[in-house]
Parts: sequence; C-alpha cells; structure tokens
Amino acid sequence: MTSVEPLFGTSVRRVEDPRLLTSGGTFVADLDLPGCVVVTYVTSSEAHALLRTIDVHAARAAPGVLDVLLADDLEIGPCALLNPGYPEPMARPLLALDRVRYVGEPIVAIVAEDAASAADAAALVVVDVEPLRPVVGLDEAALGHSLLFPEVGINQVWERQGGTDAADMDAAFAACDVVVNGTFLNPRVAPSPLETRAGAARWDDDGRLTYWSSCQGAHPVRATIAELYGLDVGDVRVIVPDVGGSFGAKARPSSEELLLPLIARRVGRAARWVPNRSDDMVGLGHSRSQRQHVEIGGDRDGTIRALRGHIESDVGAYPIMGPMQAMNTGNLMPGVYRIPNVAWSSAPFVTNSVPVVSYRGAGRPEAAALVERAVDLFAAELDLDPVAVRRHNLIEPDAFPYHSPTDVVYDSGNYAVTLDVALGLVDYDALRAEQARRRASDDSSLLGIGVAMFVDRTGAIGSEYGAVELQGDGSILIRTGSTPYGQGHHTAWAMLASDRLGVPMERITVVHGDTDLVKRGSVTGGSRSAQKAGVAVAQASDALVDAGRAVAATLLEASVDDITLSHVDRGQFHVVGVPSRMVSWSDIAAASVDDPLSCETDFHGAGGSCPYGAYVCVVEVDVDTGAVAIQRMVAVDDAGTILNPLLAEGQVHGGLGQGIAQALFEEFRYDEHGQPLSGNFLDYLFPSAADLPSYECTNTVTPSPNNPLGVKGIAESGTIGAPPAVQSAVIDAVAHLGVRHIDMPLSPEKIWRACMSARR
Repeated sequence: MTSVEPLFGTSVRRVEDPRLLTSGGTFVADLDLPGCVVVTYVTSSEAHALLRTIDVHAARAAPGVLDVLLADDLEIGPCALLNPGYPEPMARPLLALDRVRYVGEPIVAIVAEDAASAADAAALVVVDVEPLRPVVGLDEAALGHSLLFPEVGINQVWERQGGTDAADMDAAFAACDVVVNGTFLNPRVAPSPLETRAGAARWDDDGRLTYWSSCQGAHPVRATIAELYGLDVGDVRVIVPDVGGSFGAKARPSSEELLLPLIARRVGRAARWVPNRSDDMVGLGHSRSQRQHVEIGGDRDGTIRALRGHIESDVGAYPIMGPMQAMNTGNLMPGVYRIPNVAWSSAPFVTNSVPVVSYRGAGRPEAAALVERAVDLFAAELDLDPVAVRRHNLIEPDAFPYHSPTDVVYDSGNYAVTLDVALGLVDYDALRAEQARRRASDDSSLLGIGVAMFVDRTGAIGSEYGAVELQGDGSILIRTGSTPYGQGHHTAWAMLASDRLGVPMERITVVHGDTDLVKRGSVTGGSRSAQKAGVAVAQASDALVDAGRAVAATLLEASVDDITLSHVDRGQFHVVGVPSRMVSWSDIAAASVDDPLSCETDFHGAGGSCPYGAYVCVVEVDVDTGAVAIQRMVAVDDAGTILNPLLAEGQVHGGLGQGIAQALFEEFRYDEHGQPLSGNFLDYLFPSAADLPSYECTNTVTPSPNNPLGVKGIAESGTIGAPPAVQSAVIDAVAHLGVRHIDMPLSPEKIWRACMSARR
C-alpha cells in the first residue's frame, strides 16, 4: 500500500500475512539454538495419589540422557499464587512433591540430546504411588471425603459475593409476581491453540538469561522468571517469536516452562521444551467449568425485578484463574438489563483435574449464558416473547455511564438499536411464522430462533507502552508493549502511525515481544490492545509530530506555531499558507542525526470500556435424531469506533467459531476415576468448516468516552454472544414439546433424550 490517505476505519489487509503464508513464520520450535538439549516430562497417570518412590536410575543411564530432575532437586518454587487470597498450601509445585493431583501433572524432567532419547528415557522411569480417592466434579469436592490439600481442611478455595445485600434481595423476590429457578452447566473446555506450549532458555556468557516463550506478553514472563529465580529483571531477556494462538491459555508460563532456565544452567546449554498435542490437552489448562444456580423474578408484564446467582466453579487441581473467573461472571451477570436488585456468590472448588486458566472471555461468556438463559426461562413462564422481554428491560441510552448493581460502570451504549438491527437482518416475525407453520404440520425438521444479548468489560485495568521513533532514512519504528498472537497488531499500529505522520505503511516497522528492544509491556488479553496499546501508539505519534514541527521550524526559519504537517504530500512540513517550501521526515531525520527524534507514552485510560452485541442464531433440529444444523448466525456488535473493519470482523468470526463449538460440540470430560476421556482431537470434538455457517456480521457504533480513539474491545465478543444464542435456538426449536432447558454442549443425544423425555 503506497497511499497515505486516511486509514482509520478502512479495511486494510494484514501486513503480517504474506510472511506467515510463505515462509511460515518462526515459532519457538523453529529457533536455531546451537547445542540445544531437549526436555520432556514424565507426568502422572493417576488423578490423585501419594508418591511413594520414583526410580530414575535406568533413565539416568539411558543413551543420550544428560540430566534427570525430581522435585527434591529443585532450588526454586513453588509457583507464586496468582491471588494472595488463595490458601498458601494450594500453591502449585514446579514438579509434583509428595502427591499428584491430576493426570498430566509433571513429576520428572528428562534432559537429553534429542527427542527420541528423551522419550525412551521417560519410558524407563518407574513411579510407585498409593492411589487416593479422586475428587471428580463439584459434588464430590463439596462433600470433602477426599481432600486435595489436607492441611487446608476443605476443597473450597474461598467464598466471594457481590451486588445487592441479602435482606434487600429477599424483599425484592418476595415482591415479585413470578419467580423462576434454574440450574445451568457451563462445560469444561480445552483452549487447544494450534501451537502447543513451548519455551527455550539459554544462559549467555555475560551471565544473562535469554528466554524464548510462546506467550501473550514478554514483560510479564520476564517478571515471573526473575522473581522465581531471584534475578534482577535486567538480567533476563524474554523474546516472543511468532505465536500460534493462545486465547488466554498462554497468558502465564506453566511450571514446565519455568523449569527451563534451571535445566539450562545445570547442563550448561540451551534447553527447549515443546510438548505434543496429547500432553497439552492435559497440561495447558482448561476453562469455563461452572455450575450456576439462578433465581430470577419480576412482574407479569415482563419487568425483571431481581436476579440472584450462586456460581460453583470447578477450578481444577490448583487455583489459578478459576476462582477469579467466577467473580467475573458474577460482576457481569446483569448483562444489558436494567435489573435493580442483583446479587451473586461464588464457591470455587479444587478437583483432581487440569487447572482452569484464562480462555477467551474469562468469565464473561459464562455470565452471558447465565442471564440469557434466565431471561428465556422467565419469558417462557410468563408466556411472553423472549425478544419482547429483553427489549422491555434494556438499559436506556440516557442512563450511561450506567452503574450496575454489581458495581460495574458501563461507559456507553444504545442496546435497543443493536437488537433492532439484528432482528431486522433475520426478519424475526417471518421466522416465527415459519416456525409456527412447521409445528402445525408436525414437520420433523423443527425451526429454532435464539436471540442473545451481552455486555463485555475490556481494558479496565493496567496500562500499555508505545514508542514511535524516526529512523535515519525517514522511516518509522514503532515499539509496542503488546504481544500479538493473531490479532493483527502490526497492521493496526502502522495504520494509526501512518494516519498521524503521513508516512506510508510500508515505511513503518513494528517491534514487539523483546524485553531488550521494548522498555515495558503487559499481557495481550481481555480485548485491551486497541484501547491501550493502540492509543499509546497514537499518542506517541502525535508527540513525534510536535517534535518534528520544532525541527522543521528551525529549518524553515519560522515559528513553531506556523508549522503544519501535510499528509496529502506524504508527510511534509511547511509554513501555513506557504506549501511551496516543504521539509520531509527524511530532512527532519538528517537535521536531528545527533539527537534522533523518539517519543514514548504509557496509556492508562479511565476505566476501560463495555462493548456489547445482539446475536441471532437460526437452527433446524431433526426431532427424530437430535441433529442440529445452523442455518444462520447473525452478529451485531458495538465495539465503539472501529479501527480496521477487516481485523474486527476477523476477530468476530474466530469468536463465533469458538462459541458455536462450545454450544454444540466441546466438552472435556473425566471418568469417575479422574481419567481424561478427551485427551486428543480424536476424542475432543470440535466443528469443521462444514459444520459452520457463513456468518452475517455488522456493527453499530457507540464510541467509548474513556479513550481518545473511542474504541472498545471486540476480540472476545463472539465467544460471549454465540453460545447462548445457539443454545436458545436449539431449545426454542423443541420448546413446544415441553423442553425447558438443555445444558451445553447440546449434542444430538442430549437433544433426542430431552425430546423423548418431554413427550413421555
């Protein structure tokens, strides 16, 4: 692209793609690290057991083996608790010590010359255990007959609550005409990025540690490693090459990754670990995994007066993100609705399963699923159209900024418009008429319409760093603290700088993911990048223009106040009204060679933003088999001002795919012994392209007042809005048979059984 016409709001193709589609990019597994050793781990095959003896003698003597490590060999650990409110004994050891708590937990580290030698040696390790009663599921965890951490005394991590106080809630429900209760399951899912976890470590001759990570933020990883090893952050360099997906699961390094610097120091060589798919399915972390007890009440005209939820969450063997995700669910539980009395409580439990980590939405998809199903049940009890009930209870545009009963501030919105656009796209009335026709004719292919609305919370905490530098040839270098793993940051940040500097995008380079090249940075997650890193780049670019004007004023022998930057003429400075004499960015660079121009900023923002959307799913359900075919998937999002519609729609498309997958296909399951039943892609079901419809996506625009660009997050919207829309559509198709609720994933068997049970 050679034009310097305004780019903001235009669909600019990703500049990252040509390299990724030709050379294929460079991932941790591709790095050329001379003399690098291979690390593999022996992991637990028992869900819950005491470790008696671990015989590694044969493994140590195996060909190609350089080192074998057990928990007693470690000088570091355990992992720091992510929240100081977690019980201290629940801190996760780097290698299992005394007991194992889930299938897949690392016990022994094998270091070898090559992968084959490491695998052969791992097979020689003999682990003698005393099996303990496994804690599988929330009911078993609550009973407490078997404890993962006996010193804590219970399996519950903590108790948290929020919203309206109990006495007011009881009074509100007592005054309701109608009160409906429900229990909903939000299934455990595996994030499953195409690139598994991966890391590599090397101690350099100067004593510094260089660490390569497939992660979501170089600087947070550096901080974690420095703290664990007692190092100054300046003695650690973290480099993030291309990252093959994450969706939150790689926000923090796992214990297997954190051991690599120790291993590299012991063997005096670079060390790398790249697990296979099966290892990652029981090691990377899972998410969602909630049971929600919901009570909703209101008037017979459809006015919702009260909503209460108790969220039980299965957080896996160690509390990482699970307990905090349940709090996120509670805080976003009211959704887009004007409900005066809302209260939530949460009870997270540890179980003998893979720990729960962040995953696209991290508590907000669960919140949308909770309130949307509750509203559907409320409407069904009143025999009212679910869309009418939604519209009747929407927060009005003049209520913003809106303070919810759960103490979340919604920055801006016009929810009714978004709903109207979505309904208009599908011709809602015509769909209802067709549904009635099929039911009347006893058609075995039933039509279902699911409408779901949601509100998200993005970019609420933290800051992000951005720097823009003028190079000697007049080109531009951007340094960003954000770490992309598919979002298109190179394209977006170059667009922002090009618009402000008048420099073509091909003359702009974006640098990220290297703590030696970028001063500061945070985690790329929570749909925060555009409103944090993007604004930082924009502000640094504006500052560079001011610095350039000062140099241009000297060259043109004029006052700074009289200097302007002309974008039409490709970034030329000139005196206002005198465009015949111009100074280019190259001239500025030449004049400032002894003091190159560079501007940086950290953008904090004022409370983040609350994007929202209205999604409609249309399905056909075969009542004889329970098979579901999605006919239409309409997504209307409002993410404030859209920087690049192509990038935004790409994020929505990906989220829709994941949301549909959760609604219809995905569930990571364990048997009664805590053994995984979904340990690979043969057993863990997800949709192919043939299972997904062509999405219909559009957006409304309500700018956020909390950042100069007016942008909001959009990366997680699809995973928040799609599951309840699909779930409601399927249940709507069979509701006339007497089916009130079916839990996700809505498999053909579940649907068929629900229909047969209702008919009986």
